[in-house]
Amino acid sequence: MHTCHIQCARAVPCSLSAPIISVPHFPLFRDRLHQKCTATPSTSGRFVTTCAATVATEQTTNATADTRRGIKNNATELIGDTPMVYLNKVNERCFARIACKLELMEPCTSVKDRIAYNMINKAEEQGIITPGKTILVEPTSGNTGVGLAYIASAKGYKLILTMPDTMSTERRILLKAFGADLVLTPGNKGMTGAISKCQQLVNTTPNAFCLQQFENPANPEVHYKTTGPEIWRDTAGKVDFLVAGVGTGGTIQGAGTYLTDQNPDVQLIAVEPSESPVLSGGRPGFHQIQGIGAGFVPKVLDPTILDEIFRVSSKESVDMARRLAKEEGLLCGISSGAAVVASIRLAQRVENKGKLIVVILPSFGERYLSTVLFNNLWSKDAEDESQMPKAWKMDAGEEPVNTQEPRL
Repeated sequence: MHTCHIQCARAVPCSLSAPIISVPHFPLFRDRLHQKCTATPSTSGRFVTTCAATVATEQTTNATADTRRGIKNNATELIGDTPMVYLNKVNERCFARIACKLELMEPCTSVKDRIAYNMINKAEEQGIITPGKTILVEPTSGNTGVGLAYIASAKGYKLILTMPDTMSTERRILLKAFGADLVLTPGNKGMTGAISKCQQLVNTTPNAFCLQQFENPANPEVHYKTTGPEIWRDTAGKVDFLVAGVGTGGTIQGAGTYLTDQNPDVQLIAVEPSESPVLSGGRPGFHQIQGIGAGFVPKVLDPTILDEIFRVSSKESVDMARRLAKEEGLLCGISSGAAVVASIRLAQRVENKGKLIVVILPSFGERYLSTVLFNNLWSKDAEDESQMPKAWKMDAGEEPVNTQEPRL
């Protein structure tokens, strides 16, 4: 690692192996700065670095107006511009390269921070909701709820969330820590049960409003405006495939549409649980890949944009998420494991030799410590992993026997 110094005298860390460095920004608020650095050894053996900086959007001449650094006005300005990194070890026998978009590095450690911000912001702009007056109610499998709780706290909204009781303990604690009210619904009813309960609460609660992440156009919009452009920029327009798990469908709809607008040859690959393969024409069923496989086709997703749909089992997803932590140093959630499994299958096709696959890693693994992802590390009665997924009773669509984890 060496340090590059540009004319404004700001020090920016830069890798010798990566000639183009992207300085963090959130596209809704900040401009873009790219640096191209070359390093040559001096007679003392130290590296002497030469940098040429180019600004990708208009640049202010007033240094005090530079919003790339400094103190942000509020926590919502921290969202976006997550980094990307190549896989190096779990991608055995792959012909294509795989680059991960690390949405697990958002302020509240999931991709849902983006849509939470945009859905609330758009509703405010339209005069539909008002801080201190409107009560927000939303069905969520967890990460959207955390993102909404984070934004609601920063903006001054009361928030009520409905979610399946199979979601992790960490998610429930986080929601309460942000001040949200939590209403649990039967896990075997999936997101359908949470949505039904949400509608009931909206109908009986004065000044209540549901943002409806599965239907809200502000969901894919923020990915079109931010996630897609970030991927295009950081891959220098060389991306060939975008792989993403489908929960609401907003990520692949928004980011994917942006990428195909830039290059129609970019292929969009969706990932869903093999136990609940609704997108590919199967029946909904119980699975343990939290955050994807809602059991229905979300309204914000146009399935016709998808080039292919991969089915990945809960066991495959768990195994890969564990490998990503141990072998790549990427502590991520179960749905991230599912997306990487699909990406590796794609990369192992000989016809994709030399191509670049971008895969979304939606959430951070610390949110799943009490789940099947890591229960083998702490639970006294965790089911024998050699029996999975049969012990989970996935094929029968039944809910598994709970392990001895704390309940709220």
